[in-house]
Amino acid sequence: QLAQKYDPQKEAELRTWIESVTGQQIGPDFQKGLKDGVILCELMNKLQPNSVRKINRSAQNWHQLENLSNFIKAMASYGMNPVDLFEANDLFESGNLTQVQVSLLALAGMAKTKGMQSGVDIGVKYSEKQQRNFDEAKMKAGQCVIGLQMGTNKCASQSGMTAYGTRRHLYDPKNQILPPMDHSTISLQMGTNKCASQVGMTAPGTRRHIYDAKMGTEKCDNSSMSLQMGSNQGANQSGQVFGLGRQIYDPKYC
Repeated sequence: QLAQKYDPQKEAELRTWIESVTGQQIGPDFQKGLKDGVILCELMNKLQPNSVRKINRSAQNWHQLENLSNFIKAMASYGMNPVDLFEANDLFESGNLTQVQVSLLALAGMAKTKGMQSGVDIGVKYSEKQQRNFDEAKMKAGQCVIGLQMGTNKCASQSGMTAYGTRRHLYDPKNQILPPMDHSTISLQMGTNKCASQVGMTAPGTRRHIYDAKMGTEKCDNSSMSLQMGSNQGANQSGQVFGLGRQIYDPKYC
């Protein structure tokens, strides 16, 4: 699959670019012509002088691998991204010629970015970083701005919202009650609390009696609990006094 991604047209463009910059011929076989690393090291010295100080022209394998390693290190110091670099065996043993092609194209793009002039238009120019400096007042002003990605507060209003704890009046237009003077009045369309009462509600802590209608137990008052509701047998609040002592009674029944 890697071999299928190799582009012969890009190889021809790279051949022309490398030969025009170095002034040396690669030969008919692109991989064998660059395998020893000599032409590649010469290329880096043209792009960045003295980036490869020693070039081995020996035919021994370890000398050629050293040239390739020095070329890769020179590309990294030239500003190439680590993901665009290839390994020495990718070229020396033809392990991944596609990655070698990608690296050389990225090198041509970096040379174009740095202003290297050549007769071959090859490589994509790197985008330049545009840094903007804002003063402290501008930065603080930007913190008060809501980005449109967060939505918008256009037309948002707190009109009609009353403060927490404000009393709310009820009125009924059918009973000739004056209309509200503010937004704190509740219309009957919202419901009403008319006839609402707390009659029959016992105070917190009132004892609740248990009765059973089947056993003839008499219901004491409205605070008694039926066994159908369960039982609180064994429950005891004896000794629990919150504040002053409280004595609860109902004169109607007790």
